[in-house]
Amino acid sequence: QVRLVESGGALVQPGGSLRLSCATSGFNVDVYDIAWFRQAVGKEREGVACMRGSDGSTLYADSVKGRFTISRDNREKMAYLQLNNLKPEDTGVYVCAAVLEGVFATLFPKTYDYWGQGTQVTVSS
Repeated sequence: QVRLVESGGALVQPGGSLRLSCATSGFNVDVYDIAWFRQAVGKEREGVACMRGSDGSTLYADSVKGRFTISRDNREKMAYLQLNNLKPEDTGVYVCAAVLEGVFATLFPKTYDYWGQGTQVTVSS
């Protein structure tokens, strides 16, 4: 059974940092692209970052470039998202997702087959 379970969300002040984790099971993560999405109340789901399974190449949304870093540990079947210099507009539910590696990396939600339940990140003073 495929599972993705996120953790690490919290309430943090602007300028703060968090590290989100995504524990995967039930599939060979080595050949899957892993991505992080977020959804704020009243907004559409937004792709934040993804990392390809084969070569580790990454893709980031413009809104998080230079602040967020995606990483993965295939041996531990884990993916991570480091969030630095957080802003109130980063608030939302962060969800990890997976798809069998395709031709290119994408942050288009409909591309992804497997989803976690999400972890809440709130940036507020």
